[in-house]
Amino acid sequence: MATLINSLSFSTLSLLPPPLPPPSLHPPSFKKLLLKPLKATSPPDTETIFFENPEDPEDFSPFSPIDPPEGFIEPPSFDEGPFETEEEIAKAYEEIYGSAYSGESLLGSDVLEMNAKVKKSIGFGKGKREKIKDGFDERVVQVRRVTKVVKGGKQLHFRAVVVVGDKKGQVGVGVGKAKEVVSAVQKSAVNARRNIISVPMTKYLTFPHRSDGKYGAASVMLRPAAPGTGVIAGGAVRIVLEMAGVENALGKQLGSNNALNNARATVVAVQQMRQFSEVAEERGIPMEQLWK
Repeated sequence: MATLINSLSFSTLSLLPPPLPPPSLHPPSFKKLLLKPLKATSPPDTETIFFENPEDPEDFSPFSPIDPPEGFIEPPSFDEGPFETEEEIAKAYEEIYGSAYSGESLLGSDVLEMNAKVKKSIGFGKGKREKIKDGFDERVVQVRRVTKVVKGGKQLHFRAVVVVGDKKGQVGVGVGKAKEVVSAVQKSAVNARRNIISVPMTKYLTFPHRSDGKYGAASVMLRPAAPGTGVIAGGAVRIVLEMAGVENALGKQLGSNNALNNARATVVAVQQMRQFSEVAEERGIPMEQLWK
C-alpha cells in the first residue's frame, strides 16, 4: 500500500476526496440511518394497474380517448347555422364602431356644408357636447373626412382642426381624428390645450413688430396695424389671431391653402416675436434707446 501511495504524484492526491471518519466518530443520527433498512412505501389507497402487453406503446399513450361525463352536450360547430347577411354584419359593426364605419353620416356628402340642425344634433356650438370651463373658447377651423384602406375594406374617420384661446394672449392649435365628429373635435381640443403659447401684444392689441412664419408648404406673413384697423386676414390665420385676442393686425397666406399648416405657420410666426422690454433687457439698455 505504501508503495502505491508513493507512486502517486502530489497533484493526484490533492484531487482525492477527504476520507470518512471512523465509525466510532459518526453522529447518532448517521448511525441510525446506516442501520435502518430503506423500504419503498406507497399510499394505502393506491391501485396498481397491470397491462396485458406492457411493450405496446398504445397502452401508455397520454392521448388515449377519455369517456365524457354524463349529460355532456357537444357544442355546435362554427360552420353550422345560417350565414349572416351583409346588412346584419354592417349593423353589428355600426353598433361597435359607430355609423361612420358604413360611410353613412349625418353630415352628408360634404362635411363643410352643415346646416344648423346637424350642428346642434352632433354637438357643435351650444349643442349636447359639454365644454371644459377653463377660460378657453373653442373654434373649429376644419372638419374633413379621411379614409383608411385596410384588409376588410375602407374605414372612414373624421379629422378636426380646432383653435382654443382665452382672447387675452393665450392660443393653441390642435388636431384629432376619430370615428365620430364629436369625438374628433373633443380630441383636437384637448390636443390644442396641450400646445398653448403666449402671443406678445402692445397696448393697442397689435404685434410689436413684423414677422414671417413657415410650416411645411404654408407661409404666413404677419404685420402690426394701427388702432381701428381690425384683423385683416383670411382662413386659419384670422381664426388664430381672433382667438388670441389680437384686434389690429395684417395677415397674408403666401403658400399652401392647407388650414392646419397655415394655423401652425401662424403659431411659428408668433413665437418669433419678442416684446420691447425683453430686447432691452438682453442688450442691457433702457427701452428709450431702442428708437434712437
